[in-house]
Amino acid sequence: MEAQVDETRPAGPAERGRGGSRTAGGPGRILVTVYAIFAVAACSRSAVQISTEFDHARLAYLLSAFAAVVYVVATVALARPGASWHRVAVAACATELAGVLAVGTASVVDSAAFPDQAVWSNYGSGYLFIPVILPVLGLTWLRGSASRARAAGRPAQESANP
Repeated sequence: MEAQVDETRPAGPAERGRGGSRTAGGPGRILVTVYAIFAVAACSRSAVQISTEFDHARLAYLLSAFAAVVYVVATVALARPGASWHRVAVAACATELAGVLAVGTASVVDSAAFPDQAVWSNYGSGYLFIPVILPVLGLTWLRGSASRARAAGRPAQESANP
């Protein structure tokens, strides 16, 4: 006899380990991993910059710290199942995209305002432009996972990777 699965409730720890989360494997897992790497990199960079050279480029270093917070939130939200986490992930990825476009443009237009690089300066050129590509991939993944879940008749947040 098969156990009934309640797809309207959040996946428990055992289910998440077996694919209950939309990022349990495949491209979703890679996305979460890249976000986690950027969270560590941005946190480390901003902590060092703020603690050692804060007076040199306050704006750039504070923007790096903000980017770090966005990356941490995005990492956690992308890794967790549930409607609330899905909304948080969309908000974090959208904030990241808006931030990298705004800071990237500002750093190109007024380079004097950025005497040192922030994570999002020059559209993330110091990070191989991954900061401008990553939120687009994240938003695309979130939209696709919601579409796959609707097609399967499940809530978007609980979809498993195909």
